[in-house]
Amino acid sequence: MTTLPTPKISVQDVSRVYPLKDDDFVALDHVSLDVGDNEFITVVGPSGCGKSTLMNILAGLETPSGGGAFVDGVPVRGPGPDRGMIFQQYALFPWLTVRKNVEFGLRVAKVPAAERRERAEHYIRLVGLEQFADALPKMLSGGMKQRCAIARAYAVNPSLLLMDEPFGALDALTRVRLQEQLLDTWNQDKRTVMFITHDVDEAVILANRVVVMAARPGRIHEVIDVDLPYPRDESVRLSPEFAELRNRVWRAVYHQNPTAPAV
Repeated sequence: MTTLPTPKISVQDVSRVYPLKDDDFVALDHVSLDVGDNEFITVVGPSGCGKSTLMNILAGLETPSGGGAFVDGVPVRGPGPDRGMIFQQYALFPWLTVRKNVEFGLRVAKVPAAERRERAEHYIRLVGLEQFADALPKMLSGGMKQRCAIARAYAVNPSLLLMDEPFGALDALTRVRLQEQLLDTWNQDKRTVMFITHDVDEAVILANRVVVMAARPGRIHEVIDVDLPYPRDESVRLSPEFAELRNRVWRAVYHQNPTAPAV
């Protein structure tokens, strides 16, 4: 008998209920999902479908009301160095240079100075910020700040990256460039990535699979495989295959029956 590999992420029958004065709010309702090692998945859905709640549970920032979340087969009990988080807000230390921001987690982990410098320089080069290594965040554009945040997350060597709408505050052109940069970084230095977005095009261009969630209560509505070649350049964005997948995801997100059962 063939033994299947342990999923990198396993969400098993997870629910999250918030008690309110008049009634309980069900943010997640019996959600189950497995994600493989080095897989890039995006999570998309209407507001209130529990996307960020699911990510916070995987990050160890929230506790499920029922079920369990596992990383490498180990139950998530709290935050850990195996999981890096990147948010829409850049969360950089304004008084530290790009290099010092990228080194910050390594310093906390008491990594020796020479190794800190080497690892920071590697990831600064990987995200294309080597000319700005000594710049303060106030000297950077929004896209550059987010690239710095990505380098900082990679530098501490997490096996799982959790990204909560990291490009949501950027203009359209910068957003496309950051998507390409992120995919280039991921192709060179594979990690498992869970990426939350409201943007259907972004969900399709990045992912191996798109997880479409539904609201009231939060649940998985559909999981869509994205069989598009990497690297995903402009020719992929303009292809009929991309358009077909985008339309399928769009219909899954915006033509849901709110009372339909979970898939």
